[in-house]
Amino acid sequence: MPSELMDERREFLSTSPARRGERRLALAVVLASVAVFIVAAPFAKVPLAPVPAFLPIYQSALVINDLITAALLFGQFGILRSRALLLLASGYLFSAFMAVAHALSFPGLFSPSGLLGAGPQTTAWLYFLWHGGFPLLVIGYALSKGEARDMAGTGLRPRVPTGIAVLSSAAAVLLAATALTLLATAGHDALPAIMRGDSDDPAKVVVASATWMLSLIALPVLWRRRPHSVLDLWLMVVMCVWIFDIALASVLNHGRYDLGWYAGRVYGLLAASFVLIVLLLENSVLYARLVEAHESERRKSAELQAVNKELDAFSYSVAHDLRAPLRAVDGYAGMLEDTYAGRLDAEGRRLLGVVRASSQLMGRLIDALLNFARIGRQALRTQPVELDPLVNQVIDELRAGCGGRSIEFAVGRLGSAMADAALLKQVLANLLGNAIKFTRDKSPAVVEVGCRREAAAGGANIYYVKDNGAGFDMRYSDKLFGVFQRLHRAEEYEGTGVGLSIVQRVINRHGGRVWADSRPGEGATFYFTLQPGA
Repeated sequence: MPSELMDERREFLSTSPARRGERRLALAVVLASVAVFIVAAPFAKVPLAPVPAFLPIYQSALVINDLITAALLFGQFGILRSRALLLLASGYLFSAFMAVAHALSFPGLFSPSGLLGAGPQTTAWLYFLWHGGFPLLVIGYALSKGEARDMAGTGLRPRVPTGIAVLSSAAAVLLAATALTLLATAGHDALPAIMRGDSDDPAKVVVASATWMLSLIALPVLWRRRPHSVLDLWLMVVMCVWIFDIALASVLNHGRYDLGWYAGRVYGLLAASFVLIVLLLENSVLYARLVEAHESERRKSAELQAVNKELDAFSYSVAHDLRAPLRAVDGYAGMLEDTYAGRLDAEGRRLLGVVRASSQLMGRLIDALLNFARIGRQALRTQPVELDPLVNQVIDELRAGCGGRSIEFAVGRLGSAMADAALLKQVLANLLGNAIKFTRDKSPAVVEVGCRREAAAGGANIYYVKDNGAGFDMRYSDKLFGVFQRLHRAEEYEGTGVGLSIVQRVINRHGGRVWADSRPGEGATFYFTLQPGA
């Protein structure tokens, strides 16, 4: 059993040893960064034109990258129970919170002097507190790796439940970020002056050099904690890029809006993206392995179930941990919109609207992902279900949101079936909801629900939902039931891209199958069975 646990844990970036090819790729990225730094450093003081839209775009991308990375790392902590991962996830969450505070206080972005009661030195001090705090947590991650509770196969577990540990860490990070923000705002007058308008004060070099040294110290600390995992390898790349970021944006440059300032922020965004990219690639690899296990289901059914549970738990953990920070982003943006709307110009209000709309869209995607994961976890409660009243109930519920459209529903005799009523209702709601959505350009729209028996299906009932809507090209039917896969542009038809994935999962859990037939512009028909072997 310990050896099996060790093998399972090696699937994660934090435990998988870095291979030669990965080391070469990381070295190539560092060398490319060094080359760009060498070229850019002599021109760091060259002034460039201020671009007002640059900072909000950059900060928004940075916050989203760091939040997703933190959520993914918290998800891995929930599986591996590693204190090192908890510290690293907290580091990325800290970076996201500080990036928000930095953007809100930036002069000229939301108000002439910045929000949060910012002074002329606030933004610069927040930058250095932010870029000094993250390396400290990376050092904590490296030093915690050797603890017994982080060693696979020992059977040791922290006594604190995962949820409490994650929430406590998030609360501690938020408290620390708030305290540092108050130090840079309410305690502004007690801090040394490091800015003269948009130009640097000579004292800034001392503060920047101290911050730069923390990133430099993190590198040998990471290097000494061997063996190096894939995550360790890319964290070393991140710290190298952070060194170039601070050097260009704070040490070698002259002030804001010069070449070094812009180049340093590009380096910062790259650094925030490296670990996220490898985590997302890891997640893709995990799902690819699930597909391979499904292919060999007959000879490895027990292994498939274990992997499926692990992936469901991982997806649920990731989505759940990401909701709270997103709600905070949307909530604070809403408070800013309500409180400071009169002080913001049209561009500021538009940018706040973009932040809110993006966070709400991601919230809907997370809710859909949670629903998708929850369906795989809840027990199946089958019983005889009368389908005719169930279909009519779903239609009545959906009709309320049709806005007076002309839609003709034709429901044939469906009889009864052995199924989980709640899950089957979700199937019908998704299929009928899609039929209503994709017939919005038809008048009248026609939606038909029926049932037929076919000898080819072993005499089982084949249920179908047919419409006269937009349809789709059958060449892309293999993408139809994939999570977040869409065959139409989001601008044409709204949705999360998870509905048909939920349909397929529910039908598969009943032992049936689901498929579709369509032609562009001629509507679509979705078929499903509820009997095994049909």
